Amino acid sequence: MTWFNYYGLIVVVIIMIPNIVYAVKHTAGAPLYHNTVAEIFEQIGRYACMALMVFNLPYTWFGFYFPYAKVVYIAVNALLVLAYCLIWVLLWNRDGLLKSLLLSILPSCVFLFSGAMIASIPLVVFAIVFAATHIFISVKNTPQPPEAKSIQNK
Repeated sequence: MTWFNYYGLIVVVIIMIPNIVYAVKHTAGAPLYHNTVAEIFEQIGRYACMALMVFNLPYTWFGFYFPYAKVVYIAVNALLVLAYCLIWVLLWNRDGLLKSLLLSILPSCVFLFSGAMIASIPLVVFAIVFAATHIFISVKNTPQPPEAKSIQNK
């Protein structure tokens, strides 16, 4: 693997498919929670992670650092992406904290794991930024069941 990571490109493309389908099907959905700073950091983290999954910046990554690391990298990312797509399909018509957490933690794990496996310093840093903000925003945008709202109002 040199400056261009074909495996990372495949992972990013597969992760984006459910997001594109969701965006097309839910054009009118407005988020419940607005935090401009968190949203900006989430987007910076997201796009930086996607770019760094595909392009390895010279002198900022060290490559695989143990035997069969490439096999581990491909296998674990394949499992994480498969789990993400499967959960997305299974929980398509449901809302709730479980769905929000799973669909925000899994891509965060993909970016963090990939950065650690290829020893990419910027990918790890941006993955941490993305994970923290994406999970936070996803949880805040989760619709609460009526009984939870009534408990909060007491």
